[in-house]
Amino acid sequence: MFAINVTATASTMEKIYDTLIIGAGQAGLSVAYFLKRHTSNFLLLDDQKQPGGAWLHTWDSLKLFSPENYSSLSGWQLPKTSEEYPSKANFISYLERYEKRYNFPIQRNTLVRSVHRENEYFKIISSQGTYYSKTLVSATGTAKTPYIPTYPNQELFSGQQLHSVHYRSPQQFTGQKVLIVGGGNSGAQVLADVSTTAHTQWVTLEEPVFLPDHIDGRYLFEAANDTYYGTNHIPNKHSLSNIVMVSSVKEAKTRGVLNAKRPFQNFYENGVEWKNGASEHFDSVIWCTGFSPNLRHLDPLEITIDGKISTRGTQALALPSLWLVGYGNWTGFASATIYGVGKTAKQTAKEIKAYLEN
Repeated sequence: MFAINVTATASTMEKIYDTLIIGAGQAGLSVAYFLKRHTSNFLLLDDQKQPGGAWLHTWDSLKLFSPENYSSLSGWQLPKTSEEYPSKANFISYLERYEKRYNFPIQRNTLVRSVHRENEYFKIISSQGTYYSKTLVSATGTAKTPYIPTYPNQELFSGQQLHSVHYRSPQQFTGQKVLIVGGGNSGAQVLADVSTTAHTQWVTLEEPVFLPDHIDGRYLFEAANDTYYGTNHIPNKHSLSNIVMVSSVKEAKTRGVLNAKRPFQNFYENGVEWKNGASEHFDSVIWCTGFSPNLRHLDPLEITIDGKISTRGTQALALPSLWLVGYGNWTGFASATIYGVGKTAKQTAKEIKAYLEN
């Protein structure tokens, strides 16, 4: 598996990589860690100017909900921090050091615009030129495609609307009345943060489930693993959508702001109308409503259906030289989590090795 030069187009000579990985966040780095055992002829393309992937675009006070040993990538544990749960800054620093530790080949500030097939190769068109590879891993995650649900008269609302991916700190909402829409850990942490400077109301589809103080991500991941592998060592009483009581959420609980209502029925110019007909004024709405897979660069391959690509594990069924890592359970069990992505990345690297040797 060595670099070769072939006539990729009629007029240019291009290097052909064994593998190109699109995205150098936690999923892309995980694949690179295992792939490096099999070939040196690979390259990661990343659209960021610095290490950190999607973590660069999260709110300032974000906390992981598992300790270091459950918040680490394969091969090297995140160094111990002074707090029980690592912060956004802790994890971004860890990703930067992880890259340097393993000396991964990364081309930064490179936005992949589209992926095509040219004979038996992938042709990757980017902001920094064209690349060719025998196999391809898409690990672009979901942060570039935030999901915001639609409500009647939403366009009439005169206040600010933003998704959690664009939220940074509570200071921008000082003195406002803010509606936080969406449950889970992101909704709870954003609510806890914003409520320190603003009047807040939380909206969730169902009543939020708060975990006991001694239960956090490590227990949830182990229970999920047991369910997946059928070992059942730990009763699976909780799910990853339950809310971990990190310090900011505990503090918000003492202030009595973790009270959620069920969804409203529509917007009006100055706020929302609840299902009982009552109107309530809000200055801003923050949507903590999740993301969709970022697969637009793969559209020219014409294998995307309803926003997803059919896979067996991480390997695309319609195009076996393509793998998708880190988008959620449909691309491998818990592959969108720090704790789970290593398992799917290891299998992906094995499959790439086997494909290249055939």
